[in-house]
Amino acid sequence: MSNQEFSSTVKTTKDYYDSDDAHTFYYTIWGGEDLHLGIYEADDDSVFDASRRTINHMASRSEFLNRKARVIDLGGGFSGSARYLAKTYGWEVVVLNLSETENARGRKMNAEQGLDHMIEVVDGSFDTIPYPDESFDIVWSQDAILHSDNREKVLDEAKRVLKPGGEMIFTDPMQSNDCPEDVLQPIYDRIHLTSLGSPGFYQEYAKKIGFEIVSFEELTPHLTKSYARILEELEKRENEVKHKISQEYIDNMKKGLRHWVDGGNKGYLAWGIFHFRKP
Repeated sequence: MSNQEFSSTVKTTKDYYDSDDAHTFYYTIWGGEDLHLGIYEADDDSVFDASRRTINHMASRSEFLNRKARVIDLGGGFSGSARYLAKTYGWEVVVLNLSETENARGRKMNAEQGLDHMIEVVDGSFDTIPYPDESFDIVWSQDAILHSDNREKVLDEAKRVLKPGGEMIFTDPMQSNDCPEDVLQPIYDRIHLTSLGSPGFYQEYAKKIGFEIVSFEELTPHLTKSYARILEELEKRENEVKHKISQEYIDNMKKGLRHWVDGGNKGYLAWGIFHFRKP
């Protein structure tokens, strides 16, 4: 168990993901392995397949594909990405994740798939990464950094723990660079935040602290599709899960998902793959 002291924002996030309703929803509706957005090739792609496509697409950018690497996954959920990276590329992965409930399931799944010798799951917040300088070849993160109330600190920490020549590869749901003020308040309220990052913010701050910007691949249509697909899945399977998840949670989740879809359709949101390198 982590001894970290959490800010009120981080504690709210932890309490949410540790709740029975959230845990059951994400494990049941969001594909069973992954908690991140997918890349969709067809409207009827499964949530699982689209999520796996994202991991593969992100990993294809790495310069460590054909060699060993030590990876830290910031906010790794059920450790699904870690298992994929360990099985596919032979990378050793540390999963630093806030939710102890998710981490317990992740450790169990790692052991069941014979991967617990390659994956270490650590309870804690990525605002302060509990590892020494230059510990990792790759900092990886999928749709998690938005939950921090100090995203600059997350990038600072990522750069600190990377070895020279190491990479940061991540995605995050964001507001668009030209998003009008106040239009995303329903989303902020839903996720207990006052802002989102933006492509410009991440690239400008990364450059400021000495990262080399290798690339940013704009994939925003897949954000809208992902949230629409999850909403469709929840509505289709509501009778199946309503005895496991409270009706209040289901109703709030459907409302929240519609806000994400609406924001994406109006051009207020952004999503894509960042690839930074530490010189």
